[in-house]
Amino acid sequence: MDFTIIKNCGIVPVIKIDDAADAVSLAKALLAGGINVMEITFRTQAAGAAIAAVAKEVPDMYVGAGTVLTVAQLNEAKAAGAKFIVSPGFSASVVSEAIKQDLPILPGVVTPSEIIMGLELGLTSFKFFPAENYGGINTIKALIAPFGNINFVPTGGINEKNVVEYWKLPKVLAIGGSFMAPENLIKDKNFEEITVRSKEAVALMKTVR
Repeated sequence: MDFTIIKNCGIVPVIKIDDAADAVSLAKALLAGGINVMEITFRTQAAGAAIAAVAKEVPDMYVGAGTVLTVAQLNEAKAAGAKFIVSPGFSASVVSEAIKQDLPILPGVVTPSEIIMGLELGLTSFKFFPAENYGGINTIKALIAPFGNINFVPTGGINEKNVVEYWKLPKVLAIGGSFMAPENLIKDKNFEEITVRSKEAVALMKTVR
């Protein structure tokens, strides 16, 4: 699975959007801030339409679907134009379907057993979620020891105060977070502030690599 674009960006805004009409402006705001990847989560009914709008109208944005729990949601996301899939946990059926459709997927893991399940299906990249609740950086370091060939996208509780420490870990492929585009700013249509926060996040990442 090809995660080159995600790796090169280094940061994946995790987006909860209530109104699909805001999706294009939001995608453009992130791009203006130097971020060309976004994960629109299936936590609202607007997710499918939002993904479709970004895929159609903002081709420079690498848009994916998050909080994908079922094969049906995966298929809806793919039909809408999602380029990658993210799940909060590990579902063998969802992962297998993503592989079948050649759709990059980052399933959520926090234990060695879940990682082994992924490795058996050919995965080497995983979402580590919820990162801060499950030991954060120390747990990632502990998991890397026996699984040296894997990469993580830690998500959950990561913000501008701790993002750099996570990014210092060489096995971190990218970092997921909502701090550059929180729900309140999206609802308020404050896309200028989202661009500002995106630029600040990119600048923080560049202090490391």
